Amino acid sequence: MWENKTQSVPQRIVSLTQPHIRPIVRGKAGKPIEFGAKLSVSCVGNYVFLDKISWENFNESCHLKEQVEKYKETFGYYPESVHVDKIYRTRENRNWCKERGIRISGPKLGRPPKNVSEEEKKQAHSDECFRNAIEGKFGQAKRRFSLNLVMTKLPETSITSIAITFLFVNLSKLLRQFLSLFLSLFTNNRTGELIKPPFINFDYTLNNFYVLKLIDLSENSWSKVA
Repeated sequence: MWENKTQSVPQRIVSLTQPHIRPIVRGKAGKPIEFGAKLSVSCVGNYVFLDKISWENFNESCHLKEQVEKYKETFGYYPESVHVDKIYRTRENRNWCKERGIRISGPKLGRPPKNVSEEEKKQAHSDECFRNAIEGKFGQAKRRFSLNLVMTKLPETSITSIAITFLFVNLSKLLRQFLSLFLSLFTNNRTGELIKPPFINFDYTLNNFYVLKLIDLSENSWSKVA
């Protein structure tokens, strides 16, 4: 830097123990620069899908199409809507989603309209509440599963540690669903049936799995294939 009269060096080492990590400028108050892996994550039915991990800074909006295509590859059809942050709402992404009949959340580009109907306000509020689920998943992964305390030294082991963290997030969600199903099978609010011996009916059990979205009986479903 002294010889070349520059202010920075590309691919410079910022950590002796983890030389692969890069400084990522975020512009947050108190933390303008962060270090570590940058993740691109999607949330479907309260289950988390880890779509991209990189040690370099990247523009998230460039990967929206790839994430939606992965959704189609996994579930067999495009989503009805995608709920994204402001950075994803580019003109290119909006046009791409519109061509495929996908509604993208957020206001339209350009000057905001003077008069907004109550239905549009309600839809915008619903979309924002729905999008907050992914923020909650990040908070859960950091508080309960130590996502912000990855201490592995190699890039491969760090990626594995991050992936396992989100695996445990999904397993905790699945465990709560099974627990809810178990309680629904053996508890009954009607006093007259409390004295009857409990038994498991197959149709009743299958219906509970369907209600809790553990089994999907719709046309676009893996249960049809299985």
